[in-house]
Amino acid sequence: MADLDSGASALPRASGERDAPLEGWIRVCASEALAEGGDGVRFELPASRAGSPAPQAFAVRYDGRVHAWLNRCAHVPVELDWMPGKFFDESGLLLICATHGATYEPDTGRCVGGPCRGKALEPVTVCERDGIIWADPGPQGRSS
Repeated sequence: MADLDSGASALPRASGERDAPLEGWIRVCASEALAEGGDGVRFELPASRAGSPAPQAFAVRYDGRVHAWLNRCAHVPVELDWMPGKFFDESGLLLICATHGATYEPDTGRCVGGPCRGKALEPVTVCERDGIIWADPGPQGRSS
């Protein structure tokens, strides 16, 4: 995942909220909400067009860094977590699909076990800045 620490944007801020790293980025959560190998934080990205469903995504902390993915198994497009925020297996070392048992490396998104071996989760670019996790809304949030 990208780690962007370049200049602040000129976006107006809400009371107590820090600037997004780039215009249009989405505030995911406070940094302390993501513990190493612990629960993830779910968030929504903008829909690609009016009337279409908004893509669901999640962020986790692994090996000291924040990683984010669309919340969609690479085998069958179902959400991974069995309860909101429960993405890691019992060891806290792999992400797991609650439906099919597919396991993924948290830092690469690559499937290392189960029915989607060799495929990968779809990444969402995130950065951690001044105690806040931010996500790039991606092409679905940008106008052409």
